[in-house]
Amino acid sequence: MKRNLVGRGKVMARSLAHRLTGFSIPIFGVQWNPPADEQDIVRRLLRALEDRRVLYVPYHLEVPNEVTTSVSRIRDILTATSQELPNGSAAVGSVRAMRAACRRFLDEPRVEYRNLHPHFRSSWETRDEFGPGFFTALGELRATFGTHIAALACQYGIDVEEELAEILPPTDEA
Repeated sequence: MKRNLVGRGKVMARSLAHRLTGFSIPIFGVQWNPPADEQDIVRRLLRALEDRRVLYVPYHLEVPNEVTTSVSRIRDILTATSQELPNGSAAVGSVRAMRAACRRFLDEPRVEYRNLHPHFRSSWETRDEFGPGFFTALGELRATFGTHIAALACQYGIDVEEELAEILPPTDEA
């Protein structure tokens, strides 16, 4: 069923509208045509995020120190993007929400799962900060990004590469 939503390794922007619930966004080509310069800024942002593996690679392949560095770089990209966007841009809210998610991931203390059976704790885990709470926070970051990337792609009519599309909200088709 997923094949009709994917074209040439991309999730088509038109297919994203039904994945978003609880958002009030103008749908590209129906009610609102985004300014070309604003659309280019959002397109550059999404292309930059497509190259950030921290957003979509399987958790067991993540290296915690590299994750933290990558999230810091993403925050820098989002800050630069927010400075490029014109005042009143429809994209500003999503960019700010993703930047706030980066700050939350980097700054807030992790949930502690001290009562997990030792069998479920990673053998490489040397400090609690890289334990289950770390990966729970990474999942929250990915979920926030997925929702806002879907909203931006839908608003601005931008297709999303298949790897990054892994974090988009699921379809109702199953």
